Amino acid sequence: MKKSTLLGGLSPQRFLQDYWQKKPLLIRQAFPAFEPLIERDALFNLASEDDVESRLISIVDNQWHLQNGPFDRLPKLKQKAWTLLVQGVNLHSESANALLNQFRFIPDARLDDLMISYATDNGGVGPHFDSYDVFLLQAHGKRQWKISAQDDLSLINDLPLKILKNFQPEQEFILEPGDMLYLPPQYAHDGVAIGECMTYSIGFRAPSYQELGEAFLQFMADSIDLPGRYTDPDLKATNRPAEISNLMFDKVAAELAKVEFTDDDVRIFLGEYLSEPKANVFFDPPSQPMSLAAFKKVASKNGVVLSRKTRMLYRGKFVFINGESLVTDKNDKTLLAALADERRLNGPAIRALSPDAIETLHAWHEDGWILVG
Repeated sequence: MKKSTLLGGLSPQRFLQDYWQKKPLLIRQAFPAFEPLIERDALFNLASEDDVESRLISIVDNQWHLQNGPFDRLPKLKQKAWTLLVQGVNLHSESANALLNQFRFIPDARLDDLMISYATDNGGVGPHFDSYDVFLLQAHGKRQWKISAQDDLSLINDLPLKILKNFQPEQEFILEPGDMLYLPPQYAHDGVAIGECMTYSIGFRAPSYQELGEAFLQFMADSIDLPGRYTDPDLKATNRPAEISNLMFDKVAAELAKVEFTDDDVRIFLGEYLSEPKANVFFDPPSQPMSLAAFKKVASKNGVVLSRKTRMLYRGKFVFINGESLVTDKNDKTLLAALADERRLNGPAIRALSPDAIETLHAWHEDGWILVG
């Protein structure tokens, strides 16, 4: 699939310049003659798995209901107005993963997952907004979308879902298979199924600075070094025993002011944080582990590929994979960066790696992070 088709004739750079986080874009037949990548029953089976995040949203007697999976049983297909949302389908389907990879003109640090929404007639999740960019690809059936650039993003109280209180649609579209709608963050929208339908959502990561700040402080807790213990040999008697003294305040404040962080601290934190798989992601080690020698022989011939579930990033001298970081020499770093970018490394490149890097790849293979061939 050419990116010019994917983006309705726009180059990735033009799309980013004119639309990304600025305004919506409706792309008719972004994927011509598109067919669903996963059958309905297979999607339902995924929703029954413990390691798959899923939600069921329904309207019963004009009341919104939300249930979290896994699901042993779903409503009957003839029942109207229910929606099944299955997150991270790209982790469990090679074709879904290949579709998600077509959006890698956006950095991996921002690309999140592919969610599939299955809905019966009139199904939807109500008018809402997302805090991140999203591409909405119609995979099966039809869905009516209403969108609005409204500033009023207040929500209805006491609902299990975040539904806008005063949704005022400004535009309306009906999407058919292959059509796709891009929406920037905080753009109000409401999608309603016209008959049975499936919609694929390509979502992006947009952590809040508060979330990043809290995670960074936890990360730094392991590296802070403040030797010594509070002492006060010059302590004076007080007639206000409940007051924290200036002496204690000043000494503690001076010690805390010694806490510093470097650019490398931020690099390592960000790489490990952004490459950390979600809590429900589990890797499958090889059923027949290889010795280091056997792994080197096979990998040098057939190359390696990253597991669909592996998140691998790099910056500067650091390489990050599944929440871990390492520093390598210049040659190894170049090759491992190629593995992160291409999601694979061929045999000749494997042979060019140092013995230490080969040993690292072998450990990753034993953990199920990479596959041979």
